[in-house]
Amino acid sequence: MVKSPRAVPAVMIPHQPDCVDDALPYAELALRRRARRLWTGQSLRLDPLQLFAHLAGRGLRPPVGTGVSLMPLRTPYDAVVQARSLALITGRAVVMGYGPATPGFVASLHGAPYRSPRTAATEFLTVARTLLDGDTTDPTGEYHRPRTALTPTRPHPAVELGAGVLRPAMARFAAPVTDVAVTWLTPADYVRDVLVPALREGADDRPPPRVATVVHLAVDRPGRDPARLAGAVLSAHLSASHYLDMLRRAGVAMRAEDDLFVKAKQLVDAGVFVYGSPAHIARELARHRAAGIDEVILNVGGVQFTHGLHEALADLEDVFTAAEEHHG
Repeated sequence: MVKSPRAVPAVMIPHQPDCVDDALPYAELALRRRARRLWTGQSLRLDPLQLFAHLAGRGLRPPVGTGVSLMPLRTPYDAVVQARSLALITGRAVVMGYGPATPGFVASLHGAPYRSPRTAATEFLTVARTLLDGDTTDPTGEYHRPRTALTPTRPHPAVELGAGVLRPAMARFAAPVTDVAVTWLTPADYVRDVLVPALREGADDRPPPRVATVVHLAVDRPGRDPARLAGAVLSAHLSASHYLDMLRRAGVAMRAEDDLFVKAKQLVDAGVFVYGSPAHIARELARHRAAGIDEVILNVGGVQFTHGLHEALADLEDVFTAAEEHHG
């Protein structure tokens, strides 16, 4: 029996690598276990697209995705050219996922935050969509107003446009122009009940974007504290107002003034940080897929940051095996 691609997890490189060798174990595991895709977040140390191109030159060529890169670092034109170049170099599909970044980060690069982050993001994605579709852009935006088209090139694997999506308003704005909604820290029920309907509503007369969700997890092993693991990988997100707002909407009553350990424990108790036996984790991944999540991305950063690379890779191996057994 041939398994559906949706039943095969994807893998997240959980850290910002200092050198290519830091990412090699994850790339090798992704290929060995035939992972759906190899993902990375934004790195300000080693550029993700250059990292993937180097890995391809070493013969490691899984499908790849960025979940998510930060819009202030690139123009939409450059983002599309870089992603298309990667598809041409690797011969594999690419998801170019982008998000608007925090106001402080935008101000550090451009002198001031976006007046409207949603407008800036929508314009970025619309320009990128137009370019990927082979059309000429319309220079009427507030933040992005090029009048240009891509230089034609030979056929290449798909470049999918992705957007970081946490709340329904962004889902509705991104749906008409994106292929993938990339979510982070979003409970499965929240995706099913809030984000998927918003994506469908916003998509109007086109197919809604598929959902790719980063699931933070760890296998229950002696000497591990799940709240400590969750805090190690999610501390920055648990102090960000937009993540706290999303979690409250999802029913996780988290207060900004709470201690990091308290917040992290809430994530474990709510099943947002998935902790347990490999079989339990496999069942939870299946529950995410049943909620309408097309691509489940495994992030074992809490284990790597707390117990090291070897244990993080062991968790991934065990979860892949359990997921295979769960799906027969």
